[in-house]
Amino acid sequence: MDIASIIILLIGSTFGLILRIFIQNNLRINIGFNIHHTSIVNFIASFFLGILVSLNSINNNSKLLFYTGFLGSFSTFSSFIFGLFILIQKKKYIRLFFHYIEVILISFLCFYSGYYMMRIIK
Repeated sequence: MDIASIIILLIGSTFGLILRIFIQNNLRINIGFNIHHTSIVNFIASFFLGILVSLNSINNNSKLLFYTGFLGSFSTFSSFIFGLFILIQKKKYIRLFFHYIEVILISFLCFYSGYYMMRIIK
């Protein structure tokens, strides 16, 4: 990996991290049940990933900036896994199941929505 690729990756990951921290600290959504901040970030990241996948024509530097840098830093898979681990430790197995399904299902729906929306626009 050359220095230009590293700089592109650092720029993308810096903005992804800043946006994730902003959303986790400032955005609260309650739609009948509490959605964790980690989940909200993952839903947004999934939506934008769907958009980027539908724009299949972007070059390698753009992929490095957006896919790996921005979305890699913005989405929070490790936080999601840690949340599941905490629920296991607390023996909250029903909540664990529903949280897992919530994140996987809604993230996929967000991805598909972004992908489908861009396909319609194209």
